Amino acid sequence: MPVFKRLVLYMKPYWWRILIAGIASSAYGGLDAAFAYMVEPLLKKIFVTKDMFIFSILPLAIILIFIFRAACRYLNDYFMRTAAQLAVQDVRNEIFRKNVFLDLRFFHRNQTGSLMSRVVNDVAMMQDGVGGIITGVFRDFIGLVSLLGVIFYRDWQLAIISILVIPLTIYPANLLGSKIKRTARKGQEEAGYFASILQETLSGIKVVKAFSLENVMVDQFARANLKYYSFTKKMIKYSSLSSPIMEIITSLGIAAVIYYGGIKVMANKMSAAEFFSFITAMALVYSPLKKLIGAYNDTQRCIGASERVFEIIDARSEVVEATNGYTLTQTDNRVELKNVCFKYNDDLILDNVCLVAETGKTVAIVGPSGGGKTTLVSLIARFFDTTSGQILIGSHDVRDITKASLMQHIALVDQETILFHDTVANNIRYGKPGATDEEIRNAAQAAFAHDFILAMPNGYETSIGDRGVRLSGGQRQRLCIARAILKNAPILILDEATSALDTESEQMVQRALENLMDNKTTFVIAHRLSTVLNADKIVVLEKGMIVESGTHHELVARNGLYSRLCSQQFGS
Repeated sequence: MPVFKRLVLYMKPYWWRILIAGIASSAYGGLDAAFAYMVEPLLKKIFVTKDMFIFSILPLAIILIFIFRAACRYLNDYFMRTAAQLAVQDVRNEIFRKNVFLDLRFFHRNQTGSLMSRVVNDVAMMQDGVGGIITGVFRDFIGLVSLLGVIFYRDWQLAIISILVIPLTIYPANLLGSKIKRTARKGQEEAGYFASILQETLSGIKVVKAFSLENVMVDQFARANLKYYSFTKKMIKYSSLSSPIMEIITSLGIAAVIYYGGIKVMANKMSAAEFFSFITAMALVYSPLKKLIGAYNDTQRCIGASERVFEIIDARSEVVEATNGYTLTQTDNRVELKNVCFKYNDDLILDNVCLVAETGKTVAIVGPSGGGKTTLVSLIARFFDTTSGQILIGSHDVRDITKASLMQHIALVDQETILFHDTVANNIRYGKPGATDEEIRNAAQAAFAHDFILAMPNGYETSIGDRGVRLSGGQRQRLCIARAILKNAPILILDEATSALDTESEQMVQRALENLMDNKTTFVIAHRLSTVLNADKIVVLEKGMIVESGTHHELVARNGLYSRLCSQQFGS
């Protein structure tokens, strides 16, 4: 119930829709009770007193009643369902917003496909359930109460007999509902797993084809899909059992009422018209009762999906925005790491790192793979928080700086080129939303991307496809560099920024980066040592510790790890 109540709270902004639906459902439910109540006097007037006027207008009255009833049902369904869908739309917006603002550690712990499944599949299950559940509960509950009033008014003894079976429905309904909830949750988890397989296969389709893994991936997906079917089959089984069980139980009440009522009619303690009116009302009572039990099953299925959605909405980012945080200025460009340690789970990635990057200077970070180079610059951008130690920009700890100003202060060109299914211009414009076309062209020219952009079918308005699939690796990298140039942030992080470029492009981009780095504090991660020879400081990182620091010539003269790396790349 707490989960369902929370879901219902999302409907609060749409109260006026619920009010209209409530009025319509009250009229709809009341009409059933009125119809059952009027059966007895109508039968008397037509068949006992032979009232021809009542008999002649009865067909027209029935048509008008059903027209009014249909209009009430439409208003109830439309306004209640649209209120529910608007509420679920708000849930979908909130889970997406929460996903976007969670820290990177969260995404490392959760598969992308599973997160996508929660936004798409789980919310879709909520969407299918909420409107129907609340509509049914609202309308059928009012109809049930009204009809119970009629049968108690007609004959309270028969009424008690007819409702004695209702408590018998509670246990099977609760048992089946709990099974449906558990099965729905497990099924959604399995849906997340095969969504992950789908996402990984399609995003890595080149590797799949290069290694002839098509059949392997097809089999893996089929196994996951079959497992999802097994949970779906169980859910169908439990849902399908609900109605037959309810019908068997309610048949006991119907049989008892017919037997006991028939005795009363034959003993002249009750007229046939009154008995028929009672039977009509009682039959109508069981209909909303079965619908309410069906709504309960839908509720359990909806709650199973809602729990997974609310787990994401309730997730807390480990990187917390500072209260009354400091806003960086253009003069806050000096970066200092003081005794920085960082653990990922129980693994020590960085161990007591101390480093200073003065304003306008370039610091190169080199070393063997897995030494913690990317982690170090990620901490500067505060994608993660340090386990201990401090990172200062200017004189302020990054944890005391507003996230917005920190991100505005830093431009990142990553080793992984991240582009979006959009135009060339818009992909560059992500560096500075609202940038003019001239600013975009200038950034592209500085990144030596202007010429190949003009050669494309629609120039800057050409769509580059999913993740820039229509571009070469070098072209994608240069667009990312153009994006960073457009941002013009005072602190640059270049994580293998030229790794995907051929020799000619690398030379062009290297010159563009040198112009870009002028008067900017720059961190350069590179495996190609030729790109960092002129850095103001080169830091050698091995197993999370700084083992050497100095200029290129100083480090070569020490004949340490850096010197060995140079020998491997350049020869003696």
